[in-house]
Amino acid sequence: MKKIAVVILNWNGAKLLEQFLPSIIAFSNEAKIYVADNASTDNSIEVIKTKFPQITIIQNDGNFGFANGYNVALQQVEEDYYALVNSDIEVTENWLAPILSIFDNEPNIGIIQPKILDYKNKAYFEYAGAAGGFIDQYGYPYCRGRIFDTIEKDSGQYDDETEIFWASGACLFIRKDIYRTLNGFDGDFFAHQEEIDLCWRAFNLGFKAKYTPKSVVYHVGGATLNESNPRKTFLNFRNSLLMLTKNLPGSKLFPIIFTRLCLDGLAGIQFIFKGKWAHCWAIVKAHFEFYHLINRNLKKRNAPNSENYYHSKSIVYRYFIKNGTVFEP
Repeated sequence: MKKIAVVILNWNGAKLLEQFLPSIIAFSNEAKIYVADNASTDNSIEVIKTKFPQITIIQNDGNFGFANGYNVALQQVEEDYYALVNSDIEVTENWLAPILSIFDNEPNIGIIQPKILDYKNKAYFEYAGAAGGFIDQYGYPYCRGRIFDTIEKDSGQYDDETEIFWASGACLFIRKDIYRTLNGFDGDFFAHQEEIDLCWRAFNLGFKAKYTPKSVVYHVGGATLNESNPRKTFLNFRNSLLMLTKNLPGSKLFPIIFTRLCLDGLAGIQFIFKGKWAHCWAIVKAHFEFYHLINRNLKKRNAPNSENYYHSKSIVYRYFIKNGTVFEP
């Protein structure tokens, strides 16, 4: 049996599969390749069977979103390492070799992210992951190479292998045993920030995440749910609050959640001034859904007590007040 499984979650992405599966097939001889289909209603299954017969299809019996879509599918995948890859990812030659080397030689590393560049502008990092992720004290995520909407050009400034806090769900490598120890992604999230929650839970149990520039992939981004969609705003704001509820150390839980609720309110006001009423309403709905789910998610806390989860005290202050648009070590 091969050590690593490349698992691509798909929902109505026949065109993306036709475009991006060829690079994965060409450069993944070390892996067994799966497509986990979330009950697509397009011709995805037909496309795979006729054009890519070497790929193993896992057919979920519903659209379970990103989180539970993977959870259900990966019950059928027994390789030692999982490569969870978006359907809009183009991979490069030898992209798996550095990953396998780290997993085989560094047993303390449980999660790995490659360098993620922009498929549409390959000289630049891509929003979802760039050169590895971190969060600030209030749970705002950012990356080496991307802070909020400021994206850096790749000039080799992040060509060092280093520990990170979270790896992007666009292309995330994880040991099977750790994934199962964590019971996979949190299904309440459906999609967005579930990978940060997964990495934070791994961190709370003592597992480490790492970024390697020796593996390079290109990501389209927004192919499933565009930034302009209020649904994305809803999921990001709600899931961020759920993630904080589950993972913050006890001493910080109430003050951080309260501060985030206030900052979310300011974000809503900003949307109003921009005429984006649907996005403001999405934040309101996210807060009501958070209140509805708060007790259930408090029960998911697994004694998170590390005060060292954040890299920057406030990336919001540093970015919007101090104009800090570049990652600081």
